[in-house]
Amino acid sequence: MADALDVIRNHRPVTLGPDALNAMTKAQASVEDLTNQAEPTYGVNTGFGSLSRHRIDKEDLQQLQTNLIRSHAAGVGEPLPNPVVRGMMLLLAASLARGHSGIRPVVVTTLLEMLNHNVQPIIPSRGSVGASGDLAPLAHLALVLIGEGEVDDQGNMCTGKDALKRIGLAPLTLATKEGLALINGTHLMAAHGIILIEEANTMLANATDIAALSIDACLGTNAYLNAELNNIRNHPGPVRVATRMRQHLEGSEILASHSNDDPRVQDPYSLRAAPMVLGSCLDQLESIEKVFARELGAVTDNPIVLRDGRAISGANFHGMPLALALDQLKLCVAAVAGISERRTYWLLSGRDDQSGIPAYLAREAGLESGLMIAQYTAAALVNEIRVACAPASCHNISTSAGIEDFNSFGPTAAFGAQHALDLAARVLAVELLCSAEAVELRRPLCSGKGNETLLGWVRQLISSRYTDRPVGSDIEALASALRTKNPTRIEP
Repeated sequence: MADALDVIRNHRPVTLGPDALNAMTKAQASVEDLTNQAEPTYGVNTGFGSLSRHRIDKEDLQQLQTNLIRSHAAGVGEPLPNPVVRGMMLLLAASLARGHSGIRPVVVTTLLEMLNHNVQPIIPSRGSVGASGDLAPLAHLALVLIGEGEVDDQGNMCTGKDALKRIGLAPLTLATKEGLALINGTHLMAAHGIILIEEANTMLANATDIAALSIDACLGTNAYLNAELNNIRNHPGPVRVATRMRQHLEGSEILASHSNDDPRVQDPYSLRAAPMVLGSCLDQLESIEKVFARELGAVTDNPIVLRDGRAISGANFHGMPLALALDQLKLCVAAVAGISERRTYWLLSGRDDQSGIPAYLAREAGLESGLMIAQYTAAALVNEIRVACAPASCHNISTSAGIEDFNSFGPTAAFGAQHALDLAARVLAVELLCSAEAVELRRPLCSGKGNETLLGWVRQLISSRYTDRPVGSDIEALASALRTKNPTRIEP
C-alpha cells in the first residue's frame, strides 16, 4: 500500500515489467482464439449485461468496444480529486498487467505514460453502484485512452486527443474485450479506500495525542493508561494507544500536582475509556487495511482469462469486500469524533469543582461566553458524521434489467467516509483548541513533553485567546493542519 501511495502522492514513476508483458501477450492470444470459436464468450463476442444474449459478428467487435466506452460514460457530479484519479489509473493498470484480462500491453503502457506525465482524466464522481466494476467512472477514464473525454493536463483543460499528443502517443483503437476490461473493476472504490485509510491513520494518531493533552487539560489521572491493566483486556489496539498516551504525559507536572488527596475517584468515560475506544478503532482500521492490501493484488475484470486459455465469467468485479470495509471505516471515524466531542463537553462544562478552570474557559464568566459555542459546533459535526455513517453496502438497488440484481455501493460508502473524515478533523480541532487553552491556564505547571510539543505546534498556528473572539477561523486552521500533520503512526 505504501508503494501505491508513493505513486499517487509523490508521482513515483511506474513501468511495465517483462513478466507482466509476457503474461498479457499470452492472455491476449487466448482471447483472439475465443473470437474464432462457435461458442459465445461473454464480453468477447456478445453484448453486455442484460444484452449478453446478443451475439456480435467478428467484423463488429472493434466497434463494440468503442460503443461500450462511450455509452457507459454516464457519470455526473463534481470531478473526483486528483489523488483518487491517479489511484484509479494505477490500480487499473496493475489489474490488467496480471495477464488475466486478455488485452494488449499497449493499453497498460499508455495508462502508465499518462500517469507518469501527470495526464489526469476528469472523472465525474457519481455513477458507480460498486458492482460490474466502477463502470461509469472508469468509462470516463477510458475515453481519454481513445482520444476523447476531458483531461487535466498539468493544470490545463484539454481533450484526451490533445493530451496524448503532448506526450507523444496516439489514441488507442480498442481491440477485442479491451473496452470491457477497462471498465470492469473496483478501481474507484479501491483507490479512494487506500487514500481514506491513510487519512484515517493520521486522524487516529492525532486523536490519541489530543486525548493525552485533554487528560491534563481536565486535571485527569493517567492510572487507566497502566500497561498491565490494558494488557489484561487482551486486545492489542488499546495497549498501543495507552502506551502512546503515557509517553505524551511523561514528566507532567500537572499530573503530579493532584496525585495525592484528590477526592475524585474516577474520570468520565471520555477520558478513562479513551485507550479502549481509540484502540478498538485502531484494531478495526488495521483489519480494513488488510482488505485493501489484498485488493491491490487482485484481478477484478470479467470475464477472467485463465492460464489454460479458458475465459470464465464470474463476479470478481463485485465491490462487497471493499464496501463492507468502508462502512466499517465510517463507524470508526464516528467513534473517534464522538468521544472527542464528549471530552470537549466535559472540559468546558464546569461541572467538576476540582478542575480549577472556569466553565467554558471564560475568564470573566457572564461577561464572556468563552468557548461555549465551539462545543456546539463539535456537537453539530458529530451529528452530521453519524448521519453520514448510514451503511451503503446493505441498501441494494437492482440494475441492468435485473440481471445485476445485487450491488455493493462501495463508492457511496467511500464518499460517506471521506465526508466523515473531513468533519472529524474539525471535531478534533475543537478539542485541541479547548485543551490547549486549558493547559495554559494551569501555568506555571507544565504538561508532559509530548503534550508540550503538541501545544507548541498549536501556537505556531493560532495565538492564545485572552478574551472573547471569533474562533471559527481558529478551528478551520487547526483542522486543515491536522489533516496534513502526518504524525507517526501508532506503534505496534
